[in-house]
Amino acid sequence: MAVVDRPKREPRREPKRERGSGTGRARGRITTIRMALTAWLGRPLASFHLVLAIFGLLTVLGATMVLSASSVESLSGGASAYAVFRKHLIFVLVGFVLFWLGLRLPLKRIRMISPVAMALSVLLLVLVLTPLGSRFNGTKGWFSLGSLGAFQPVEFAKLALALWGAHVLVVKRAVLHQYRHLLVPVVPVALLMFALVMLQPDLGGTVTLGVVLIALLWFAGAPFRLFGAIAAGALAGVVVLAIGSGYRLSRVLSFLSPTDDTAGAAYQANQALYALADGGLFGKGLGQGPSKWKYLPNVHNDFIFALIGEELGFLGCALVLGLFVMLAIVGMRIATRNVDPWIRIVAGTLTAWLVAQAAVNMGYVVGLLPVTGITLPLVSSGGTSVVITMLVFGILANCARHEPESVAALRSQGPGRLGGLMRLPAPEVYQTPAKRKSARPQTGSLPGSQSSSPSPSTADRRGVRRSAPARQRGRTGDRRARGR
Repeated sequence: MAVVDRPKREPRREPKRERGSGTGRARGRITTIRMALTAWLGRPLASFHLVLAIFGLLTVLGATMVLSASSVESLSGGASAYAVFRKHLIFVLVGFVLFWLGLRLPLKRIRMISPVAMALSVLLLVLVLTPLGSRFNGTKGWFSLGSLGAFQPVEFAKLALALWGAHVLVVKRAVLHQYRHLLVPVVPVALLMFALVMLQPDLGGTVTLGVVLIALLWFAGAPFRLFGAIAAGALAGVVVLAIGSGYRLSRVLSFLSPTDDTAGAAYQANQALYALADGGLFGKGLGQGPSKWKYLPNVHNDFIFALIGEELGFLGCALVLGLFVMLAIVGMRIATRNVDPWIRIVAGTLTAWLVAQAAVNMGYVVGLLPVTGITLPLVSSGGTSVVITMLVFGILANCARHEPESVAALRSQGPGRLGGLMRLPAPEVYQTPAKRKSARPQTGSLPGSQSSSPSPSTADRRGVRRSAPARQRGRTGDRRARGR
């Protein structure tokens, strides 16, 4: 029997891995994610959906942290552990109604009522200084609403200044290269509001009003040298205000030397830093922060960011910071993509107001700025601040629906599931002043009459006048032919 030699099998070799293949796959994933994100951002209603997402996340996070921060304070007052949270929830529900109104009302109508809102805000700032106003924490800046809390007119004044200032600057945009038209009447009225707010006195409200004024001038295209003069004037004003009040001077001195008076003016700032350090990376857990046990005063208002760092850690603080950074990006995107100049100024100003207010609040909590008493938008507990901020988000979302791509999509494809659920009307197409003039009815037309055909141009009307004699000659020729 013959023996057959079988061929020997070579040992299996693993394919050689190319150097850098892992890095290449990672780059491929990053490229894929970037392309998907770019494609999603290219959708018509991307800005609108982003504003809604940021609004919802900040509102839910704020309600959760207010519940955690206010339970001890509610119990110490002899009430239920949910007393402060219940009041905050009522203001949130009222804010949702105003958010829907700001989203649903036509922006043209909001612009029309802005002068009335401005006059009303100045009147309220005057009345709050009379016996009608109430004093709280040394500031006479509230109207008492009984068991519901209090109304702070300076919050409404910020929104009124933003809407009315944008209206005035757009009306005068052809002459804004002249300083007297750029500054008057917006700057004098704003200075009047500053003076009324400082008489309360309310330094935080004055700072945010100043942010609104600077944003209005910036998005209106004011020259850079003007902002240098504004910065110098603002610095001089801060120095005068700090020297003129012992309380504000102690705040500034405690910021410059935080370890000198840790039991007095610097107590809150130092306790906030301890809370942030105690939270670490992941925090102590929701509801487990010891700062709310009277170690940090106003923890559910001005210093709620410190409690977020204590209970949710650095990651919770990074989430809040990331949401406001995203708000800044989306707001600037809305301002740059719109073609209506009033919407551009309003969207940019409202975004700058919210982001700057959040930056100041987080800045003094972490020790980068002096304590000013400015709340964290949608996160801090507060009646008027929460309600007005939710209205601002509604107007900003309305501005997002007026981007040209969004207008085309909503008018051709309908409001969609979300728009139909919220009963949102289709946004109006922006018309330049020249188009609006040409669209007006001709003089001599019957009142209330409408024409289905577009109005003829100048050349067409001239053509009609030239062809009238020809039509008359044609009618004469027809009568002669019938007579024969």
